[in-house]
Amino acid sequence: MGQKVHPESLRLGYIHTWKSRWYAEKDYKGLLHEDLWLRDFTHKRYPRAGVSRVIIERAANKLKINIHTSRPGVVIGRRGAEVEKFRKDVEKLTKREVYVNIQEVARPEADAQCVAENIAVQLEKRVMFRRAMKRAVETAHQGGCKGIKVMVAGRLSGREIARTEWYLEGKLPLHTFRADIDYGFSQAYTTYGVIGIKVWIYNGDIMDVEEAHHAGL
Repeated sequence: MGQKVHPESLRLGYIHTWKSRWYAEKDYKGLLHEDLWLRDFTHKRYPRAGVSRVIIERAANKLKINIHTSRPGVVIGRRGAEVEKFRKDVEKLTKREVYVNIQEVARPEADAQCVAENIAVQLEKRVMFRRAMKRAVETAHQGGCKGIKVMVAGRLSGREIARTEWYLEGKLPLHTFRADIDYGFSQAYTTYGVIGIKVWIYNGDIMDVEEAHHAGL
């Protein structure tokens, strides 16, 4: 049995930093569950908006939510109506002062979560899984990635027995701490079952740790 470790958790505190940035001596459990709920709520609210990650910052009774998305127009809405409604809903449910900051993902083809969700959308539209995987690998490689691995698992093409298929292009040094590896996971809900999609993208090595922390990686 392989003992797999999440690529981001392995690099926490070294080249990557936390997605929840706050400190609490009391009610740590409640705040942690609130963060998990907020991320789940955001992804359900914008299921196909290319939400890459949700970074949460806290100070006293204030809550700042940074949403990184490849389609900011969908999240913001017309004249900011959608994001304002989202902010009010979160304020009502959390009883906190909420600030929402939308940041655009500059290169969605090099963002693992965006790539995984894009493949999931294609599989739900009955695109052949091999075609969707190859297209994602080629696009990421052309976008400047040094390596990408895409893996899908489930009843592929409606087969009776579930199986796993994967493609690897370039390098993927998972055991190198300074290697900036982005990881994404999504699920495609097809008529013949759920198909899981995992994506690993290698964006090169980060030699300056302080610079990586300032960039918010």
